Amino acid sequence: MNTTSELINLLTLQKIGKNLFKGNSSYMGSPNVFGGQVVAQALHAAYQTVPKDRFCHSLHSYFILPGNLEIPIQYEVTILRDGGSFTTRSVTAKQEGKAIFMMACSFQLDQEGGLNHQIDMPEVKVPEDLMSWNDIGKMFGPMLPKQIQKFVTTDRPLDFKPVEIPTPFEKKDYEPVSNVWMKFLDVEESSYSLPLLHQLIAYSSDYNVLSTALMPHASKAHFGNMQLACLDHSLWFHRKPNLTDWMLLNVESPSASNTRGFTKGNIFNRSGELVCSLTQEGLIRPIQR
Repeated sequence: MNTTSELINLLTLQKIGKNLFKGNSSYMGSPNVFGGQVVAQALHAAYQTVPKDRFCHSLHSYFILPGNLEIPIQYEVTILRDGGSFTTRSVTAKQEGKAIFMMACSFQLDQEGGLNHQIDMPEVKVPEDLMSWNDIGKMFGPMLPKQIQKFVTTDRPLDFKPVEIPTPFEKKDYEPVSNVWMKFLDVEESSYSLPLLHQLIAYSSDYNVLSTALMPHASKAHFGNMQLACLDHSLWFHRKPNLTDWMLLNVESPSASNTRGFTKGNIFNRSGELVCSLTQEGLIRPIQR
């Protein structure tokens, strides 16, 4: 899968019953189902049960079990509330009858007015001056640990250009901050509805986040020797995204302890508008050889 069109097909679920949907998975460099895929598919399922004039403003999710790439995922939506301005849903994802994921999400009428402010986008190098994951894979290839090499060279519907590039060759620790430019491939945004834009942002929001918790430990910890798995993931949608250009994901990790890393971040469009905010906590522990 290396185009946005293919990704949209993946995120579009089949309705198999009342408030019940089914989807498949795509390999993204990990032996388990990619978390961003499950979040985006669950959001698609929830969107099918809400009025057309309401849009997701936040979601909160927990990953319960690793997803099997070979088994379809069933998404069951529970209708919790239909209010005057807000609508609330929960979604449970299952494989072979076992829950692997759960999400609560809230939708709101599109309402103008009220207060409006945001933080500034950090000043970083522009994407045209940076190397992409594919560039890094081609340049360093066999020198990289196999797990890192496989991850950065896997076909994806997004391109990534990291501002900071920690390298396992340098025994160096970094500040617990990361900035990555990202851009969807093969975009036809003029035909995309706001629900679809939200689903695509949700998919992208699971990349380059939890790994920020490794930055202060980069002298000894990297993808090749650490197990990383998302435990919970939350998103807040602020403004309509522009997927035709690069977006900046700025992430910081305030804490890591008890084999868990905590991260929080913001997604900006190139003009500096804050599109989305997120938090993620995940399992981080050494791989036992």
